[in-house]
Amino acid sequence: MARFEEDVVAAGGAAGEAPRRKVMVAIDESESSYRALVWALKNLKENMKEVVIFMAQPPPQQCVAVAAPLSSALMFYPASGSPEFVNCLREQQRKFTLALLDKAKEVCANHGVNAETFTDEGDPKEAICSAVERFNINLLVMGEHDQGKIKRALVGSVSNYCVQKAKCPVLVVKPSQCGSH
Repeated sequence: MARFEEDVVAAGGAAGEAPRRKVMVAIDESESSYRALVWALKNLKENMKEVVIFMAQPPPQQCVAVAAPLSSALMFYPASGSPEFVNCLREQQRKFTLALLDKAKEVCANHGVNAETFTDEGDPKEAICSAVERFNINLLVMGEHDQGKIKRALVGSVSNYCVQKAKCPVLVVKPSQCGSH
């Protein structure tokens, strides 16, 4: 048997078929991540052995900006949150994340795909790459945010980071590839 066919059989397929892969779709609250999820379900369904939906929860800020009136302008200054306030923010973020993961799982079910959902707290770029390794992902699918060149240069892009650092191939779905869902 040829090496490619051995890889296919090891990935759970029969000789002569394309390998079935463990695919992770990284989502956030943006429309682009859901477009990428739908694109993956429509275009990769036959090659998916497992689907993992992952969302990173940014850690809550220890300081929050508070606006105070200063004549006709507002002055913003940092205020340190109490532990109770930070825990409340963390809980609200967790509920929000779980709701988005449930929505994504429902999208998968509507396409006849059973998906597992996971979340982790941390910087999204690093959390996604860490999850790829932890779950032995074969393909990472992400949506491309429509940020301008200046913002991308200053802030960086999560998808660019993952393309460079993830331990598997990364498929970035551009808005023009998605069409409407």
